[in-house]
Amino acid sequence: MKNTLILSCLAAVLAFAPTVASAQNIKIGTVDMKRVFESYYKTKDAEAKINEKRNGAKKELEDRMDVAKKALEEVKKLDEDIQKPELSKSAREEKTRDRQKRAEDLQGMDREIREFQAAQEKQLNELSVRMRAGIVEEINKVVEARVKAENYDLVLDKSGPSLNGVPLVLYSRDSWDFTTEVVTALNKTRNAASESPAATTPAAPTPRAKRSNN
Repeated sequence: MKNTLILSCLAAVLAFAPTVASAQNIKIGTVDMKRVFESYYKTKDAEAKINEKRNGAKKELEDRMDVAKKALEEVKKLDEDIQKPELSKSAREEKTRDRQKRAEDLQGMDREIREFQAAQEKQLNELSVRMRAGIVEEINKVVEARVKAENYDLVLDKSGPSLNGVPLVLYSRDSWDFTTEVVTALNKTRNAASESPAATTPAAPTPRAKRSNN
């Protein structure tokens, strides 16, 4: 109920925003933060890095599970051997001891696999949160710089619905939006980083052959 009331008040403010802005010279801007986040090249780089680590963890997990599967097959084979009637008492006792040891090792493998899987998932989640937080911080700095440079009084995120499923910004003029400018400013750093020293450093002059006096 409280959230609905807040959204209703905000919608009312936005509905009269053009009049208020004109009367009091209030400068309003909007940014689609979702589009900015998805369009920023560092977001794609972060996703690629996380996917690479996830694939590596998946491969190691599959390798561990293959080892455990082979160990399970060995335990099953020992179970079959122990049941053979032609097996001597001493041989059956030896295989039983071997089976017990292998079963204990298998339990240890299963525990290690579950611990490994949980640890990897936790690390990936923490890495994702850290990377996202860093990217959002960089985006906010660019937005803040533009707000100061252009003297905005109010900037709203129009990227999506609120928790109640109602769009936070019901209407805004296209002229208020500076999403593209934020994306351009952020991705300029990629262009700067991709410039190689050879491209920016003047090439050394080619030595001229000495003229013969003869």
